Amino acid sequence: MTRHAALPLASVALALALAMPLRTAGAGEAAQASDAAAIRARLTGWAEAFNAGDASRVCDLFADDLQSDVETAPVGDKASVCARLKAALAKPDSRLTYAVAIHDILVSGDMAAVRLTWTSTLGSSDKGESWAEQGLDVFRRDPDGVWCIVRYMAYGTR
Repeated sequence: MTRHAALPLASVALALALAMPLRTAGAGEAAQASDAAAIRARLTGWAEAFNAGDASRVCDLFADDLQSDVETAPVGDKASVCARLKAALAKPDSRLTYAVAIHDILVSGDMAAVRLTWTSTLGSSDKGESWAEQGLDVFRRDPDGVWCIVRYMAYGTR
């Protein structure tokens, strides 16, 4: 990752951290831990769905007003991101899988920021090519209580 690519992630993370109010101990911490666990489950569930080839569930993680900024793709919305993901799943001659490593989850009310690394593998785990992307996902809790990604940024580490 170049120094210039890290600057936007650091700036966004700092802005989110400064915007999040401090919570009191006790019930607030328990709620944050519960919310962080729900977000963690959403991310790992997404990887499981993608790796199982479940095209009907790969877009479930994203809010309708999603915006994405990925180093290797044009700026995207939910329709374009879902189209890319479903196209990747439809390729019978190549097997793409994802694994997620979650570094931080910062929750404030109905918003959360997640710093993570996605590792993609094309082919089998022992013979395939792998690469990693550092990312920052911004989640929002929808009125039905489900956490969805509204913004994300990802940059390769090669």
